[in-house]
Amino acid sequence: MSTRYLVLYWFARSEDDGGAPRLGIAVPKKLGGSVVRNKMKRRLREAWSRALPAIPTQNDYVLVAREGLPDATDARGFEWLEERVREVLQKAQP
Repeated sequence: MSTRYLVLYWFARSEDDGGAPRLGIAVPKKLGGSVVRNKMKRRLREAWSRALPAIPTQNDYVLVAREGLPDATDARGFEWLEERVREVLQKAQP
């Protein structure tokens, strides 16, 4: 599933895996240097943890940042990023 700024992949978990869904985050080098990429990863991880209660636990997820996300987040704020994460999660749910 994808939006303008994020791509979300999900993978079914086995029945033995319990607990919260796991998250992988990918921020490509073309989005900026290591400082920019690590800052984006921290922000995405925080937005994910705030959305965690609404996330189905039967899957694991990978969030991939797309070009323009760091600049848009800096311009619009963290709440905007949270909305983008929730948006891609809603698209992924049937």
